[in-house]
Amino acid sequence: MLLALDIGNSNIVFGAFRGTELIAQWRAMTDPRQTADEYSVLLSTLFAQHGFSFDDLDGWVICSVVPNLTAPFATLARGYSTCDPLIVGPGIRTGMRIVYDPPQSVGPDRIVDAVAAKYRYGTPVIAIDFGTATTFNVVSPDGDFVGGAITAGVGIATEALVRGASRLLRIDLVAPKGVIGRNTEHAIQAGVVYGYAALVDGLVRRLQADLGYPTRVVATGGLARIIAPQTTVVELIDQELTLEGLRLVYEMNRD
Repeated sequence: MLLALDIGNSNIVFGAFRGTELIAQWRAMTDPRQTADEYSVLLSTLFAQHGFSFDDLDGWVICSVVPNLTAPFATLARGYSTCDPLIVGPGIRTGMRIVYDPPQSVGPDRIVDAVAAKYRYGTPVIAIDFGTATTFNVVSPDGDFVGGAITAGVGIATEALVRGASRLLRIDLVAPKGVIGRNTEHAIQAGVVYGYAALVDGLVRRLQADLGYPTRVVATGGLARIIAPQTTVVELIDQELTLEGLRLVYEMNRD
């Protein structure tokens, strides 16, 4: 069984694969202060809910944008199983050229999203990941990662708005019934949700104009289900995209 870990700035997503099937997945808040032993307790509890344990793992693959957590999870893998973890980074096989300057500066999460989008939906394709940051990751018709765009995530933008304006209150991040907010809560929701959807539509159209050809557009990430349905460019939501990319990268490098 393979354990895939997507370690983000806000959340860690764990996925357990048996062959090509994702049999379980969990999400936990990211805490760089946690030790390998503390995360082992969490994982043991999660595994037990599905009837397996560390002994069932024969592979680990880690994608991390939080350097302080990369080493603890690598230690966990070596200490609680017989596996040496594959850590996504420069030098690993991805099945695509990285056309970026310099190539090693691309976030590993962007690469695994692009790998999965290419595999699942063909090329050309744009994979949008709604995380702490929102990333737009472009795969060319030849299957190369050719860059994209990065902007502040929906959560960061909303938090900055509420923190910076003393009279505005925290809100539930949902789409209101209309764009014209009839009270302050709905006005903020309209500005954030529909404004961010317009940002996505505009950026994707500019990316496609820059490329000179249309692309498929797929969305993933924790807030994709809120923003993507309000856009005109996102064709589908795939919440398993990053985990699937990790599985594919692991298969390419397992020797």
